[in-house]
Amino acid sequence: MTVATRLARRTVLVADDTAFVRDRFKAAIESAGHDAVTVQTGQEVLAEVRANSKIDLIVLDLRIPQGNGVMLLHAIRKLDNRAGIVVFSGTIANADEVRQLETIGVLGYVNEYTAVHHILPSLLPHLFPKSPDRRSSPRATLGIPVAYRFGNTIAAALTINISHGGLAIRTTNPLSLDTPVKVRFRLPSGKSEIEAQGRVAWADGRLGMGVRFTKIGGSEQAQIDEYVQSHFFSNRKA
Repeated sequence: MTVATRLARRTVLVADDTAFVRDRFKAAIESAGHDAVTVQTGQEVLAEVRANSKIDLIVLDLRIPQGNGVMLLHAIRKLDNRAGIVVFSGTIANADEVRQLETIGVLGYVNEYTAVHHILPSLLPHLFPKSPDRRSSPRATLGIPVAYRFGNTIAAALTINISHGGLAIRTTNPLSLDTPVKVRFRLPSGKSEIEAQGRVAWADGRLGMGVRFTKIGGSEQAQIDEYVQSHFFSNRKA
């Protein structure tokens, strides 16, 4: 019933002017068997996109020097309309900018200061764009206990991150893709336990699995949205 998906090698361009961020993302990506290229200015981003046709994903600081924000995204798209783009959530100004970025084709957002072991699970759905878990909503790093039920079996693990549309679970025995599951967990300082139904959207034996919500109550969804939004803009650069 379980699977350990073997993933193809991918190339990721990490663009941020902070060495600490670049180095952590590069280490996490390469430790998982993928290739990482790092740059620190908007001009370097464009030069690398022009020169390297193998880039599968760009992880971008929207406020990178010489980048001009959204204008940089338009310039990237003129050079390469194939590579996926994920933006560091701490460099987003507000929710209106999120909606603008979605029209340009930004796949999602990742916290630049997330723990190293959470980096690849956050990028995984965007590295493999055929996955149904290509959510554009922000994700918040979260390591809390979660119980999940599949068939007549109940298992327990820790979450990796959570978003409006689902959560990632750390386990060495991920379920098969599209397996229906029921999850139960309580957010930090949550008013009550959250129960939801979902399906497995991605699975990898080294990381865990992602569950996409298919049925969740309004009050439970509101709890999740409030938690995620409270973490989304907290690291924004001036």
